[in-house]
Amino acid sequence: MSGPRTTGSIRQRLLVLLLLGAAVIAVLLYLVVQSVARQIAQESQDNILAASAISILDSTRVKGGELSIDLPYSALSMLGSVTDERAFYAIRLNDGFLSGYEDLPVSGDYGGAATAFRSATYLGEDIRIASTRRSFSTDEGQALLEISVAQTLAGMNRTLARITRISLLVGFGFFVLSALMALFIARSTIRPLHRLTESVSRRGPSDLRPVAAPVPSEMAPLVLSLNKLMARLQYSLTRSEDFIAEAAHRVRTPLAILRTQAEITLRRVEKPENRQAVREMIRAIDESSRTAGQLLDHAMVTFRTDSLSREDVALHALVQDTVDRLGPLSELKEVSIETARLDEAVVPGDAILLQNALHNLLDNAIKYASRNCRVTVSLARSPSQATITVSDTGPGFPDGGSVKLLDRFARGDNAGSVVGSGLGLTIVKEIVLAHGGEMELKNNEEGGACVVLSFPLA
Repeated sequence: MSGPRTTGSIRQRLLVLLLLGAAVIAVLLYLVVQSVARQIAQESQDNILAASAISILDSTRVKGGELSIDLPYSALSMLGSVTDERAFYAIRLNDGFLSGYEDLPVSGDYGGAATAFRSATYLGEDIRIASTRRSFSTDEGQALLEISVAQTLAGMNRTLARITRISLLVGFGFFVLSALMALFIARSTIRPLHRLTESVSRRGPSDLRPVAAPVPSEMAPLVLSLNKLMARLQYSLTRSEDFIAEAAHRVRTPLAILRTQAEITLRRVEKPENRQAVREMIRAIDESSRTAGQLLDHAMVTFRTDSLSREDVALHALVQDTVDRLGPLSELKEVSIETARLDEAVVPGDAILLQNALHNLLDNAIKYASRNCRVTVSLARSPSQATITVSDTGPGFPDGGSVKLLDRFARGDNAGSVVGSGLGLTIVKEIVLAHGGEMELKNNEEGGACVVLSFPLA
């Protein structure tokens, strides 16, 4: 039987989506950490530069109509105390240079702010410049004093590079952790589906009970549809079995009447060819009647195995009772039936089904055995199981065909003219399997057939 078409694994699809989401979040986390770290470092440096420039500006005094600038030591020392960066300054008055580094780039546009900031290159190094200005009244009129303080960015860039490595490790760690969580989530999400699959696959072919295990709400429609399907299947099987049982029951009664009439007719017919025709008719009636009976037994077995009762069955007493019941039939066929060994054994199961299986097995042995043959039944008990062995001295099973005899309506090539339906061993097999046992067909070395039934003990 070919499997269903598949369109990929839900777990793999869910895992890929979760990993993709984790990768996107890890990249965003890296970019956010980079941006925030750069912004904080820039703001920290700008605040220090602005404080240094303002401290120089605050030290400026007007004495005698002239500006006096007392460059405070702390103005530039605060820059070197934080990092190992180089610091520069420039003091300009009305666009004229007063002190510091004359070629230090001028500030950018203030844009209405008290302090202007600018990034530039000076003496081959990247620098950050903070500039502030203030207007003073002198003898020459209003004078605009501008203080510019700059600092190199090498140390900050090293710090940012270290933060970049750390953020990469954080992003990678986050991705690994997210991958493990995604794997756990994917497995946890699919686990109810696996449990449902295992619950259904562990059932036997005749177990059509509705699924009662709790499932997530998303799987409820699936389980509901599955239960409805099994209910329809159960109804269909029940109707089929009921039809077979009813048909077999209704066929057997008129066949019995017809056989009686045929036997009466056989006594009145004198011509050999007519007597042979009546005998063929009687044989056909016997085969039809036996098939109808076996169909009825099979329907009963199917019904009882679907709802198998579990009671302690004394197997040794059941074997002896079945042998006693078939004693008259074996005497009529001139076949001896005896018990060789009967160990006491109790197995859990349905006594009616177990007796039906043994009855079919012994009936087959008597039916196919020739006159003066012997059928032996034994029951051996081991620590874990009870074994029933039915052996005869008849023709045995056909070579290589014993397995096929377990199929419905299958009969051996050596059946000859023996009346049979091909359902006896099938019924036995289904009963044994329903009880968790095993069935083996083989031939004895000295000739004859041997059937071994094994059942687990209670």
